[in-house]
Amino acid sequence: MTRIIVITSGKGGVGKTTITANLGIALAKMGYQVALVDADFELRNLDLLLGLEKRIIYTLFDVLAGECRLEQALVKDKRQPGLTLLPAAKKRTKELVTPEQIKPLLNDLSQKYEYVLIDSPAGIDGGFQTAIAAATEALVIATPEISSVRDANRVITLLQAQKIKPIQLIVNRVRPGMVRDLNMMSPEDVQELLGISLVGSICEDDRVIVSTNNGQPLVLGKNKSPAAIAIAQIAKNLGGKKNNKSLEFDLSNDRILDRGSTIDPTTEFLSLYPYF
Repeated sequence: MTRIIVITSGKGGVGKTTITANLGIALAKMGYQVALVDADFELRNLDLLLGLEKRIIYTLFDVLAGECRLEQALVKDKRQPGLTLLPAAKKRTKELVTPEQIKPLLNDLSQKYEYVLIDSPAGIDGGFQTAIAAATEALVIATPEISSVRDANRVITLLQAQKIKPIQLIVNRVRPGMVRDLNMMSPEDVQELLGISLVGSICEDDRVIVSTNNGQPLVLGKNKSPAAIAIAQIAKNLGGKKNNKSLEFDLSNDRILDRGSTIDPTTEFLSLYPYF
């Protein structure tokens, strides 16, 4: 059965689109057929993070306008078989798409893909309502900051009102050293405040910026970074172990150091959160 999962946050700048792109690729690497849908109709960025911006011919809006078939708007990622993007369009506003329009389109995708991941816009206005219209599950992204947690709590309330479940939590940009020194909330602290299940946590990783600028998702890199390892584990937690050999990373090769620390952040992160 297809899982239609909206990835949302409430607060902007928490890494929602980056996680959507990398999680989609990680699931495809496990052997699943995955469709990514950019529902951030005002600030289209999912194509940039995937490095597919130059291959877009048609968009979601063209499908809704009857100017092309759904299959024509889908952009296949040549680097990762099984992954497809349905892009949004530039210079369009969220008011042009309604929940009634998006539902049948996503239902059509669900006939062909095992996972449909929807990148929701920040905020809780009309764009958010459209993004969650056809979702059957939700992943809420939060960082260990009180403003992010408060916004995530509001989003969770709205998702529950729409009877979307399960609603699961990803805590992003965790800095293990600050958690250890009691200067940052731990993923478990955030989970306790929000009252939903924790599917995984991702540590702060400078390589995220590099991969974003290059349009090269972290999980496709040869030397897996701490964030890539965490995202791959989240994919396993979501989808089980369908075919995960390509996701078994060699931690000994990852020696990127964090802000002058002499401790490998991957080792530090996994020691603090052994369930990874």
